[in-house]
Parts: sequence; C-alpha cells; structure tokens
Amino acid sequence: MDDYRGRALPVPTVPVDQLEGACPAAAGFIRLRYGRDASLADAKATEWMKVTEAQDGIRQFPLRGLEQGTVYHFASESSAHFGSEPGTVVRGRFRTAPPADAPAPVRFCVMACQGYPDRGHPDGHGIYPAMQALEPDFACLTGDLVYYDNDMPRANSPQLARYHWERMFSLPRLREFCRQNPTYWLKDDHDTLDNDSWPGRKMGELTFEQGQRIFRDQAPMNDSPAFRTVRHGRDLQIWMTEGRDWRSPNKQPDGADKTILGPEQKAWLMKTLRESDATWKILVTPTPYVGPDRPTGKSDNHANTGFQHEGDELRNWFAEHLGDSFFIICGDRHWQYHSVHPKAGLHEFSVGAASDQHAGGSPGHNAEYHRFHRVGGGFLSVQVKQKDGASHITFRHHDTTGAVRYEFQKQRTI
Repeated sequence: MDDYRGRALPVPTVPVDQLEGACPAAAGFIRLRYGRDASLADAKATEWMKVTEAQDGIRQFPLRGLEQGTVYHFASESSAHFGSEPGTVVRGRFRTAPPADAPAPVRFCVMACQGYPDRGHPDGHGIYPAMQALEPDFACLTGDLVYYDNDMPRANSPQLARYHWERMFSLPRLREFCRQNPTYWLKDDHDTLDNDSWPGRKMGELTFEQGQRIFRDQAPMNDSPAFRTVRHGRDLQIWMTEGRDWRSPNKQPDGADKTILGPEQKAWLMKTLRESDATWKILVTPTPYVGPDRPTGKSDNHANTGFQHEGDELRNWFAEHLGDSFFIICGDRHWQYHSVHPKAGLHEFSVGAASDQHAGGSPGHNAEYHRFHRVGGGFLSVQVKQKDGASHITFRHHDTTGAVRYEFQKQRTI
C-alpha cells in the first residue's frame, strides 16, 4: 500500500485490536447522570443510548439548561444490555462558564502537538498532571492530538486512524485530566490526515474527508460548528478557528484567492471580533500568524510566504480594529515563544510541544520578533483577574512539570 507520494506504507502484522494500547469498543448502551451535588443525589439522567464498535463506543450528550458559573458532577454509566444495571461507571466534574456580565476570575490552559512515542511516561504526558495542579476552568487542546503519519503504525486506513485515538486517550493521565475539566478541541494536519494536508488528499486508504469525520467522532463538539467563540465572564472571550477544512492547496500561487480560513469563516471572525465587548479577546488557532516560522520547508500557515496575502490582510485588520485588547495563541510549532509582529504589533504565544522529546525545529531566536523563545516541551496558561478597578491578564509559559519559564502581564482599567 502506498501513500499519495508513492512511498510504501508499513502494514501491521497483527490485528489492529492486538496492537499496543488498543482499546476496541463493544456494542452496548450508555447514559449520563449529572447534577450539582457531588453525591449525584439530585442527578438528572439522559435516556440510555446505543453505542457501536463503528464509532468506538462513543456517544456525545448535549446538556441543556445548565446554570452559569456552576460546578456539575456526572457519572457516565455503560451496560452491555438495555435496561440492565451499569457494568462500568466513570465519575467526573466540570464548571460552566460565568455570565457575560460577571467580572469573574478565569484561568485556562492551552496545549498542542503530542506524540505517542514521545510522551515521556507510560501513563501519558507530564503536562496533564501539571495542568491539573492549576485547577483550570477549561483547557484548549489545539491540534495534532495524534500523529497519523509520524507515529507508527501509520494510519493508512480508518481503522488504524481510530486506533491512534484509542491508544492516546486511554492513557491514564489524559483520562484523569479530561474527566475533571471542560475541554475545547481543535484539529490540525496530523490529526486530520498527514503533514501540511488539505482537502482532497489521501494516505493509503484513509482520505482527508474520512479524517474529518473521525475527528468529529472523537472530539467533544456535539453539533458545534468547526469555528466557534465562547465567552467566560465580562473580561474574556476566546475564538477558535478551523485551519484545514476550507484551505487552499499549499502549492497554489499566493494571492487574493488563496486562503486558510475560507470566506465564510473569515467574515464570521471579523464580525464577531468587532461585536465583542469583552475586555480581552484571544484567538486560539492551530497554526501561527506571527511566527517567525522556518524560512524553508514550511508553506502551510499565515507566518509563511505561501499564505502571505491572507496573512497580511488579517494581521492588518487585527491591528486596525482590535488594538491592545487582542492576543493570538497558536499550536503547531514545537517550540515555545512570545512574539510581537514588528509591523502590526500583534502578540502571539506558541504553546510548544507537549513533551521535551517532541520539541524542536525552531529556526532560532529572532530579536526582531521574540520576547521569549525556548525549545522545550510544556504548555501555556492564561489567567484573568480583577483588582483595584482594573482587569489583569497574565500569560505564562510552563515546562512539562508546570514550572513557569516566562510570564507576560497586561492590565486595562474598567
């Protein structure tokens, strides 16, 4: 079997469900009980819903009518037979966002780029217990959550693609974190198909379009649009963009028709950013706008010359309309940085890779851009709090143990 470049792809010599980390699903039924009391004495329950092997035993439950700024506890209950006693119960908790007019303190974490063989510990990446120690209100998982093309066995079929999700998100540290914290998921190239991919591509039997559907099965997004914005109190609103579904081929000549976001998403982003009255506005994006990126070998993001036209358009628009209330957080790059664009003045924070073993690839420190530059694994935390009539925002780069390696603060009078 070959990929689109004509290279031979290795094929597993044993059944997929016998590979290391495989967690094959079984058909059955599942429901969710949830309430504000930790004992679940006040719990509501969803209907029992059928799950199948075809979708990895996954079922997503949209919950309506939840109170804002409230901690909820839940139990996911599964059974092999409809109406029988649950055979497995998984407990967890989450906090809903505070009202848009509430001057509420908020802390959240952002991570990206986690390789399975590079996790650094058999139970999973060290960033997860380190992020949990901060007790975040939520976390953004910002793409490349699995590596279909780099981490063996290469996902040259839908079954192997699903196996990549099984082995990664069955790791104890990841399970423990995700059951206790609300998470927003974005995808990038490696968890859609392969490196720098765009629609219409194929890797073995796995198509780009199948990769899109499999991500939707795995990510807790319900029917949410791929691009979305969420408000957390008076002072914080975040935007999350989709960088693969509507992009032009990387090799297309640059110009007004070449795009990463597509016209609908771009119009939505500008409209909603202008309408927002949040004190701080943050764009969380799988790929960078500022960089700088490597001068050769990359042509798939707004920091590259391959998409310079749209990159300049958006950087200039952000600078003109949003001023110093706006920041960008990006994944994709395997090194941490805080960059300021020398012309547009935009601040961008790269969260870096999820482990030290996965870090690398930086073109090096660039004094024209960088206020901070570090080749190492870790994550980013953002804290918003109110004090003395002002709103304070703090960005912190952490290493894989949670130690702070860099801090940037700003405040605005309210």
